[in-house]
Amino acid sequence: MTLSRDLRIGGKDVPALSGRTAEDLNPYTGELYATVAAAGPEDVTRAVDAADAAFPAWAAVTPFARRTIFLKAADLLDARGEEVAEIMAQEAGGTRPWAYFNVGLAANILREAAAAITSPRGEVLSAQEAGALGLAIREPLGVVAAFAPWNAPVILGVRAVAAPLAAGNTVVVKASEDAPVACGLLVADVLHEAGLPDGVLNVVTNDRADAAEVAEALIADPRVRAVNFTGSTDVGRIIGTHAARHLKPALLELGGKNSIIVLDDADVDYAVDAATFGVFMNAGQICMSGDRVLVHESLAEEFTAKFAAKVAALPSGDPSEPTTVIGPLVSPAAARRVAALVQDAVSRGATVLTGGTAPQGAVHPATVLTGLPLDAGLYATEAFGPVCVIDTFATDDEAVAKANDTDHGLTAGVITENATHGLRVARRVRTGIVHVNDQSVADEPQAPFGGSKASGYGRFGGRWGIEAFSDTRWVTIATEQAHFPF
Repeated sequence: MTLSRDLRIGGKDVPALSGRTAEDLNPYTGELYATVAAAGPEDVTRAVDAADAAFPAWAAVTPFARRTIFLKAADLLDARGEEVAEIMAQEAGGTRPWAYFNVGLAANILREAAAAITSPRGEVLSAQEAGALGLAIREPLGVVAAFAPWNAPVILGVRAVAAPLAAGNTVVVKASEDAPVACGLLVADVLHEAGLPDGVLNVVTNDRADAAEVAEALIADPRVRAVNFTGSTDVGRIIGTHAARHLKPALLELGGKNSIIVLDDADVDYAVDAATFGVFMNAGQICMSGDRVLVHESLAEEFTAKFAAKVAALPSGDPSEPTTVIGPLVSPAAARRVAALVQDAVSRGATVLTGGTAPQGAVHPATVLTGLPLDAGLYATEAFGPVCVIDTFATDDEAVAKANDTDHGLTAGVITENATHGLRVARRVRTGIVHVNDQSVADEPQAPFGGSKASGYGRFGGRWGIEAFSDTRWVTIATEQAHFPF
């Protein structure tokens, strides 16, 4: 039976004013999973109307009452593992372990947001006037426009709204066309069940052909005071440009071209296991996935043989099977894009160590390449699929130079048994995140998450998320009457 979902506006499920709907397809089977309302700019206005109307009351809710809603939502989400596994498999080809990881981390994002609600905000300032008191006070901005992506839909759907809501803002979220239920409507369902008042969180779904128009209408609405977007660098540039045009702050978490560096003092077997996870979790469709594995030349032969053998044995196919590691990409078109990058690399001289064959529908084989030439498209392009390149280095300087030879700067892993050595290298890698003796994929809700360079700007997580979606005001209190020169 096909699922049918409307927009969520003002606490109610309502169809698009045009009556149009969009199809939500299962990437593995190609079958129709759901139909969702296809919003237009007029529906965006309705959603902002609701968010703007709800803002004063939500901003006035006591921190402890707001925290109670978030904690209840976390528990409700934790209990929905089976439902989320089904939705993620149907919408985005997510495997069961990936779905349960989404649930657990998203629930903890809600709990961390709850903690941030009642953490100290603001400062008492020294004042130059006698008897005066200065205050730096953090207050909510108003309506926040949020863009939730499909690849880690529950994690990133929750992250798109948690900090803005915790700071006292209301939100209109534009859900990804590839996972509108998991990254938007499901999140709203959970928060509504937990007691979030009507209109505080509104969800707009749309047809892919209308995405640009809907996004621009949302950012342009004068009542929207800030924007947060997680997605590709190409689209992030467009979102950032729109926000700048309307003088609105934006938090952009974009793509990565991430390296996993295996130093000469690494445990090879551990490095193989870590790199396999860092490259191939969720079929490489994570902004933090390791596109490049840089291995010290003294370990290269052993590492390469063991890594290629492990990757070749990864189970692939149906995401609903508990043992599947490499599930389908988000669409057959996405698999063809990855295959084209591989074919281009091979045509220019790269060597395939495993994989490299044509995709079967949306399932692309786990692929490891070596000898990638600088003129191959894959050298600079984020793979965003189950593909990586092994390269070698002779010195730390060479490893750092290769890791930094990219416009992106999201994350990295430095694998070593010597923490001091690892930290020296990590401090030189120009990324927003780096993990010593671990691979590149990690996310903790209390940590500052974000990148540099073309990987975006701003930080989610903990107090940094609250700061990103609040306004600092300077307020003074004069306890004595001032003396004026005229």
